[in-house]
Amino acid sequence: MIGLYILGAVLLFGAFKFLRGVYYIRKAKALEAEIGTLNAGTDAVKAEQKAEKAAAVVALGFVAEADLDTENPAPVPPERTAVLDAVRSGDWEAGAAYIEAAGKDWQERMERVRPLAEAAAEDDAWLLAWRAARPSDPTAALVDADTAIMVAWNVRGGQSGSRTTQEQFRLFRELLVKAQEAAHAAQRLADPADPTPYIVEQPIAQGLGYSHERYRELWAQVVGRDPKVLWSHVSGLQYWCRKWRGSHELALAFARESAAVGAPGDLLSLLPLIAYFEQETHEEDLAAETFFKEPEIVAAVDAALLDLAAAGDDHPGTARIRHMLAYLLFWQDRDEQAVEQFRHIDGYIGALPWSYAGSPKSRYLYARDWAVGVATPGL
Repeated sequence: MIGLYILGAVLLFGAFKFLRGVYYIRKAKALEAEIGTLNAGTDAVKAEQKAEKAAAVVALGFVAEADLDTENPAPVPPERTAVLDAVRSGDWEAGAAYIEAAGKDWQERMERVRPLAEAAAEDDAWLLAWRAARPSDPTAALVDADTAIMVAWNVRGGQSGSRTTQEQFRLFRELLVKAQEAAHAAQRLADPADPTPYIVEQPIAQGLGYSHERYRELWAQVVGRDPKVLWSHVSGLQYWCRKWRGSHELALAFARESAAVGAPGDLLSLLPLIAYFEQETHEEDLAAETFFKEPEIVAAVDAALLDLAAAGDDHPGTARIRHMLAYLLFWQDRDEQAVEQFRHIDGYIGALPWSYAGSPKSRYLYARDWAVGVATPGL
């Protein structure tokens, strides 16, 4: 009998503990639901505040999120738009005249070749007609080589190596080998003073993995013809980045050498800015809010501002350096100076540093609206 009493007591105690456990579980779930409701309310308030701030920034003359152009770093010149329309309709002579009008301004020549190559990568009927009509035309050969590169990189895509399939890599390499042949053909046809057919080989070297020695030989071909083509330096920096064929140290050394070559107005001071940005992007232990405030980076930004002032707005690289300056000035808490750059570039964000983000618009708006808010009393 005593044993039954004891057993009953144990069972009652167990039941009490079970019910008590159920009570606390239900209580925890109720609290969790209550916290969720509070968080949802907080999120709603934050979203409303963000929307109000965004509207206030737009009211100051800045571009709304929906109207941001993520493809171009600056407005597309009307002449370029007209030429692209012409070649797509089959008028290759318009494209030839457009590129040749750049003369021996090699930076401008590349600025004109690339959009035509991008168009030909989608439909090359007009380019094939050009090549058939003028088989020894060095400009046609140059566009053909750059088109082959665009096709290869389109196949590879813009994802990191871990997110790129083996089939993509295989086709990418095959297409780059063909592009290499086209680049070498363009080099044989080119004016001996023209570095552009060697410049178009730079991304081929990056993708095929030229050794450092071989890349330096290619680089000598470029700078031996013109040591200050911004396009070539930006392309060269990518080769020397850790994500491709170099390291942060090699990339920064290359960037500093490039900047040292430039005179005020050449905009080669852009190179260290990109090198620091690449380093911060690919090193997980670096925080933008502290790294970009390092004295050497602040000094690099100051040098770039002076370079920009000397260049004016006619240099084709002006928009790209303004994008990097806006971003770095924002992180350096130099908000009024950042806003000055944002006013110049606003509306067009197809450039570093925004293009590296999963959501370019979000990265851009966060920096722009914050800087505008700090620099505008009462906002």
